[in-house]
Amino acid sequence: MAVLDILIAPHPVLKTKAKPVEKVDARIAKLMDDMVDTMYAANGIGLAAPQIGLSERVIVVDVHEKDEKPNPIRLANPEIVWASEDRAPCEEGCLSIPELYAEVVRPKAVRVRYLDEKNQPREIEADGMLATCLQHEIDHLDGVLFVDHLSTLKRGMIMRKLQKQQRQKTSA
Repeated sequence: MAVLDILIAPHPVLKTKAKPVEKVDARIAKLMDDMVDTMYAANGIGLAAPQIGLSERVIVVDVHEKDEKPNPIRLANPEIVWASEDRAPCEEGCLSIPELYAEVVRPKAVRVRYLDEKNQPREIEADGMLATCLQHEIDHLDGVLFVDHLSTLKRGMIMRKLQKQQRQKTSA
């Protein structure tokens, strides 16, 4: 398994709509495994292929609690087939916008159709943090970052902080 580099906004791949995968073959299954390793190494709960520079519709998520066994879910071509009308705010962060957070309002529950790591069609119903995480990662596949759900003012503040953070890292 490999830990891959995570792209930082405003990298252009992060704003591009990803292409569907034809099927989950050995290459995509290995990609999913590498993405899980990368997500864990970065202390994340989700990762989308565009975040590692691949414009493919593949995501991984794991929202297990600290005292629980890891439970990664690998999804290819995920699509939201139902979303609740009830919405809830949740503080979100992103591995491509490190150490910066904001409250985003999303549907409380979703149903997602996808192909698993064995190329089997599946559906998952999720609420709470898993629903938020799935929506956040699927957004990445459409070139949408969590800051795109914020007001222009809040988005600008976060992106300026990110630029300052990145300048400090390169000058250190």
